[in-house]
Amino acid sequence: MTRRNDRFVERLWYSGSRWYLPLVPLSALFVLAAAARRIGYQRGWLTRHRLPVPVIVVGNISVGGTGKTPVTIWLARQLKERGFRPGIVSRGYGGMAGEMPVQANANSDPAVVGDEPILIAARSRCPVTVHPDRVAAARALLAMGVDVVIADDGLQHYRLERQFEIAVVDGARAFGNGHRLPAGPLREPPSRLATVDRVLVQQAGREPLAAPAWPPRSTGFHLVPHELLSVDGSESLEFSRVRGRRVHAVAAIGNPERFFRMLETHGLEVQRHPFADHAMLRARDITYDDGLDIVMTEKDAVKCRAIASGRHWYVPVDVDMHEVAWLDDLERTLRHFHEAGA
Repeated sequence: MTRRNDRFVERLWYSGSRWYLPLVPLSALFVLAAAARRIGYQRGWLTRHRLPVPVIVVGNISVGGTGKTPVTIWLARQLKERGFRPGIVSRGYGGMAGEMPVQANANSDPAVVGDEPILIAARSRCPVTVHPDRVAAARALLAMGVDVVIADDGLQHYRLERQFEIAVVDGARAFGNGHRLPAGPLREPPSRLATVDRVLVQQAGREPLAAPAWPPRSTGFHLVPHELLSVDGSESLEFSRVRGRRVHAVAAIGNPERFFRMLETHGLEVQRHPFADHAMLRARDITYDDGLDIVMTEKDAVKCRAIASGRHWYVPVDVDMHEVAWLDDLERTLRHFHEAGA
């Protein structure tokens, strides 16, 4: 999908436009197909695959950027601190993995494994396997000695049995016009959030979650940028040193505007260059003749290492989880699974 199409879809779903109405009959078909598939797994007509280690699913009920990738990285780190050996499976959107699962690492080719698995592998320092068949990718992790599998973006992938579900939601955009695909952004209805084990809501800061908009098992978080790092690895800059500087901002993510606003909040003057989510950026997409620096997301930086210069920077972010007591419940679930045996 091109960025022009992305902008049209965003207006359709989030601006109050009524041009989505002709698509409602197609949404009805999507709802029926999704419901039939889920019922098939619930009643055993379709086979679910149970692993000998517990599975945590981190996903969302809508399309577009919600903060799922940084949450996955944060969760993997938290589990490692608690003594677990997590591994992550990903579909590898935008990549071209072959018949067998592929292990991703910091030096992988994004054209093969996609951009997110490289970022997750580099930041989490956990094994990451990529394949559209998440069951096959998860089984490949078992040989690497993992004792818990995190399924990145697998909330609707019911073939893989899971012990803990986490849904990540963009608190600003929420559920758009409330319709299912393609008339709206929803893969599943908001009522699905009542069935997951934890809802994580991305916010602008540490403001309290507004009740009753979110289920009781909801926790807020926000993303914290630390500094600018050059894509070629040669330099770092604190935001205080570039305040007031005009830059080109490049973002090929689900919600580019959130990235642009973050840069503006930290004092940069931003010339916006949004691209379609997961777009494979080329040299001409990140090259400008005016001498200004170019700032991009960390996910985009992994695709631009071979074409970047000293003018190209990226912004790593970390998750600030507003409450972490729910991790104790998660740990109990994982340890109970191991004690009971698969």
